[in-house]
Amino acid sequence: MARSKAFVTRVIPEAGIERLATAYDVEVNRADRPLSPKEISERAKGCRALVTLLTDRVDGALLDLCPDVRIVANVAVGYDNIDVAAATERGVWVTNTPGVLTETTADLAWALLMAAARRIGEAERFVRAGRFHGWGIMMFLGGDVYGKTLGIAGFGRIGQAVAKRARGFDMRVLYTDAQRAPEDVEHACSAAFVDKATLLRESDFLSLHMPLLPETHHWLSEAEFKAMKPTAYVVNTSRGPTIDEAALAKALREGWIAGAGIDVYEEEPKVHPDLITCENAVLVPHIGSASIETRNRMATIAADNCVAFARGERPPTAVNQPAAAKA
Repeated sequence: MARSKAFVTRVIPEAGIERLATAYDVEVNRADRPLSPKEISERAKGCRALVTLLTDRVDGALLDLCPDVRIVANVAVGYDNIDVAAATERGVWVTNTPGVLTETTADLAWALLMAAARRIGEAERFVRAGRFHGWGIMMFLGGDVYGKTLGIAGFGRIGQAVAKRARGFDMRVLYTDAQRAPEDVEHACSAAFVDKATLLRESDFLSLHMPLLPETHHWLSEAEFKAMKPTAYVVNTSRGPTIDEAALAKALREGWIAGAGIDVYEEEPKVHPDLITCENAVLVPHIGSASIETRNRMATIAADNCVAFARGERPPTAVNQPAAAKA
């Protein structure tokens, strides 16, 4: 009996492809560029499994062009690129890769926090431009991290991991979320629950770790930046649209806040042109989970979901339950 086919929309680590190949004949977009919906539909025809990334938009129209697809495995924790309701209606499983990138993303949030506070991006560009001609006592003065107040917006796994790292810097940790965390979690993270206004007012560093929902869109905009300390720093490793990018650029230019470390953007891969010109912003290209170990594990989890489906099992990290899922 012929094996089912799987299409991988972009290059992923070989560990995932090898795992996928235990149950499917696998085709990969080796060009490693985002494909248009038309290109995906053409190359996914006849495939039972579709392995996607955040750069792929999977909606009802695409699924209708790929009627054989029965599982969409997103190599990411987030899955706002997939219309889950449309997939559920069509009996298609949707899966993600939760948990595995918690520590890696928390590490990057701290890297951005430190880099923004100590003006690492500016100083590095200064040296590369050949402008370093000797030490000066007023050169690239930044902000201390030790002993300051860290605010965390969104206190899920990644937010909690960021909070735990703050202990080494003897920081006071505040957080806000739609729901207060259990007391044992607060104790483990040495964190105190506050409302949004208090978080904005008291944070020296504010790190965002929230999902993209209607209520979190532009969670930080002009009013919020004006409510923060002029010595404060903002870090975003969550979703780009949680910050109004134009407002952030204005806040950085006009000194409403001291600096920012940004990994995600409103209209990726486009970055607001005003933000590009802000020397006090550390900007990196969505690398929150970009460690070898983490990306290997993400690819393997996505493949494991597809393999489980091929065996007639429930995909282990499914985010939906198709009403009439087809085997």
